[in-house]
Amino acid sequence: MVSKALVVGAYQRKAEEIAALGVDLVVLTPPSWRDRRGFQPLQPAHTAGYTLRSIPILGNGNFHLHCYPTLARELRQLSPDLLHMDEEPYNLATWLALRAARGQQVRALFFTWQNLWRRYPWPFAFFERANYAASGMALAGSQEAAAVLRRKGYCKEIAVIPQFGVDPRLFTPGALSAPAGERLRIGYAGGLLPEKGLDDLLYACAALQGEWQLTLAGEGSAAAALQRLAASLAIVGRVRFAGRIASTEMPAFHRSLDVLVLPSRTTAGWKEQFGRVLVEAMACETAVVGSDSGEIPRVIGEAGLVFAEGDRAALASQLQQLLDNRALCRQLGAAGRRRVLEHFTMAQVAAQTVAVYRQLMEPG
Repeated sequence: MVSKALVVGAYQRKAEEIAALGVDLVVLTPPSWRDRRGFQPLQPAHTAGYTLRSIPILGNGNFHLHCYPTLARELRQLSPDLLHMDEEPYNLATWLALRAARGQQVRALFFTWQNLWRRYPWPFAFFERANYAASGMALAGSQEAAAVLRRKGYCKEIAVIPQFGVDPRLFTPGALSAPAGERLRIGYAGGLLPEKGLDDLLYACAALQGEWQLTLAGEGSAAAALQRLAASLAIVGRVRFAGRIASTEMPAFHRSLDVLVLPSRTTAGWKEQFGRVLVEAMACETAVVGSDSGEIPRVIGEAGLVFAEGDRAALASQLQQLLDNRALCRQLGAAGRRRVLEHFTMAQVAAQTVAVYRQLMEPG
């Protein structure tokens, strides 16, 4: 498996679960990944039962044009039965990897989150068509992503499986939420980016009646603008910018909250693909509130509150409801953990992924 996502320590539990199912697994990652959310070095945290190794990367931070110059050599040395390229089909890295795999008669698949239908210019359209032909199957993170693949002409089998789940043994409930009258602990974790709708969250919090505290965890290009907005709304004392939190510290972060909010807004080129932070919070029995961007409503289901993206008044109303009714916080938190255990554990994701591997390796 080649995955830049697995530089994140918590995500490596998926690899452990895959290996525990009898797969002789080698995971190759870059030594770090840099994007608009900030810099993430490789964080070996869960490495039991498989090999985790970093390999050189060119174009670090360039989502479409990064690549691994030594990957073809790695494949020759490893001589795997299967290559799992954990990357979009329209990217250079995937094209080079699947071309190398095909040259060595190694079966291969790719993963996609792309849930918006778009035509790509050359060379990305070329990469996409070539990778469709070179892959034996495809993994899609959502039904919308699978539908995009079909619309673009992918005619082979598609398995719809989230890229990652959550380990409910690590993400566990904490203390009960505070009783009515005490401050509501609100949080967000992820990129501090315009499309994440954090300005809507600041406006909504500023409208609340009662005591509250907001913690924004993460880095990104919108950080300075958000700090200025908090100052203009006169809520600086109630808003804490916590910076990037290590993935291994995220359970404690979620347990420190009463409610986690994901207020994403769809843009011309992006809509929320999953919102993994939601299932992390839900596993910790932290109530969740999300916009209706992309996959968020399907992740939350009936286990949280959903508002129309960009509707600050609706978000404020939902947060006010939780501030006034802490019993509802607890009810939603309990429902969220039940939903995670039913649908979104790392073990379930790993088992479904291994089933795809075995299907792809069947003769014929």
